[in-house]
Amino acid sequence: MLLLGFTQCKSPAAKEDRLSDDALMDTVQRRTFNYFWEGAEPNSGLARERIHMDGVYPENDQNVITSGGSGFGIMAILAGIDRGYVTRQEGLERMEKIVSFLETADRFHGAYPHWWYGDTGKVKPFGQKDNGGDLVETAFIMQALLSVHQYYIDGSPAEQALAARIDKLWREVDWNFYRQNGQNVLYWHWSPEYGWEMNFPVHGYNE
Repeated sequence: MLLLGFTQCKSPAAKEDRLSDDALMDTVQRRTFNYFWEGAEPNSGLARERIHMDGVYPENDQNVITSGGSGFGIMAILAGIDRGYVTRQEGLERMEKIVSFLETADRFHGAYPHWWYGDTGKVKPFGQKDNGGDLVETAFIMQALLSVHQYYIDGSPAEQALAARIDKLWREVDWNFYRQNGQNVLYWHWSPEYGWEMNFPVHGYNE
């Protein structure tokens, strides 16, 4: 009887409040897009390492951006463009801003660092010896850029021009250099000051 009573007391609106699978997917995609679109560091268009909703940054790190996280953000923006959250032209302009930044920001044998200062493009060390190329974070952002490349490769002249610039960026990553003297493995980090001292080969299940 008690169970029956609980069943009868359930709100009739409960089922109506449930999102359909399509509506849930749209909500997740739209909010993810908004995070990376509206929360981007303004000079680079890339993802901040952190966002403080109160606007207070005790460590003065509001301009610090993350390369790997920006890869996730670029993918979210690409989905938003395709779903019409912004116009195709607005999306292209944001991607052009991003690529322009990446063309001039610090790189190390073509690979990007974990963090930059978004207002200058200079590396911000992730750790004492981690102040150079980070191959894993580079892979994250390059995967996203290659997706953008494929999205625009058959588009308008401006879109094709951006795709060509992206093609140049990924080809400039010297993956062989990160084999550390020709070994049959890629190394995660290289620093212009500390060389290979981080000594982290990438193998097995990893980032």
